[in-house]
Amino acid sequence: LWNAARFAEINGCATVEGIDPSTVSMTINQWIITQLGDTLGKVEIALDDYRFNDAANAVYQFVWNQYCDWYLELTKPIFVTPQISDAALPETRATVAYVRDQILKILHPFMPFITEELWRVTETSRRERMLALATWPGQQPHFADAHEELSWLIELVTAVRSVRTEMNV
Repeated sequence: LWNAARFAEINGCATVEGIDPSTVSMTINQWIITQLGDTLGKVEIALDDYRFNDAANAVYQFVWNQYCDWYLELTKPIFVTPQISDAALPETRATVAYVRDQILKILHPFMPFITEELWRVTETSRRERMLALATWPGQQPHFADAHEELSWLIELVTAVRSVRTEMNV
């Protein structure tokens, strides 16, 4: 979590006031917004059923496997390639920061001290109140095409890695 927040800071990812996640156009950004919405749904169902371990596990799987392991890794070329279009970089910076903020909100019931500290040290000039007083994330848009496209890519890369391991390549 600390490394993901630091990555966002290093790459100039800042919270955009009034960002509308339904307007993102890049497939990678649409995918992470869709994954965020799916995770939020799982967390809310688990919390409603008092299955706190399931809620914490859903958040953990999202943060570690999807946000950090896939999304941030797939956005690195956008940040380091100067030929990227003018629209891709600001959208990706805003999306990275938006999802980071939503992660902090979702994780806060499970990790209040570290999330409150990350909330405080990220975007300190824009934060008017404590994370504990922030509103819970609302419904997120679902981009079916982006979900299918990136899920296919992730399955392909995972299969190639598995074959490489099995064949000792």
